[in-house]
Amino acid sequence: MMQHGAPPLEKPWPDDDRLDPQLLAQGDFRNVDDKYRYWTVDAIRADMQLTSVSLEIAIENVERDFNMGTIVRNANAFNVRRLHVIGRRQWNKRGAMKTDAYLDILYYASVDEFIASNADKVLVAVDNIANATPLHKAQLPDNAVLIFGGEGPGISQELLDKTSRHVAISQFGSTRSINVGVASGILMYKWVERHILLKK
Repeated sequence: MMQHGAPPLEKPWPDDDRLDPQLLAQGDFRNVDDKYRYWTVDAIRADMQLTSVSLEIAIENVERDFNMGTIVRNANAFNVRRLHVIGRRQWNKRGAMKTDAYLDILYYASVDEFIASNADKVLVAVDNIANATPLHKAQLPDNAVLIFGGEGPGISQELLDKTSRHVAISQFGSTRSINVGVASGILMYKWVERHILLKK
């Protein structure tokens, strides 16, 4: 089986404060991009903040949803500026594969607290509900916060009532909805496509 990562680095080591002496000595087999090999967690976090996109993600954590780890991992992959967690502070970190260590995560005890703290942003609730705008027709503003709910309950009615934009992914099969972790990846990619990739 092929081992991914980078082996121990022979001395003399580079003179770079971002590098972790322990990783240099033992090798770096973390799930990080090659440009971050041997970097400390703090150095990676700082660099990601400098290069992050303006998109932010919110998750309403009303129950310990195992899909939340996937959403966090997707948020890391697209280097969103910030992750908001509404409700429970505990969530399934195993699914995130430690990618949460590099993200700026804020916690809110209530919907009202989240809404008040993000009054300057456009809140977009992503849920398969009546009258939601199909994704291919939806506007995803530069300063958007994409909101996702739990796999079963979706986004609470309280939060839906306090957001003016609702978006759904068009589907063509027999299932009522797709996995929320998958949905988050689709939405994040569409935002990146519109605001970054198509502008290159």
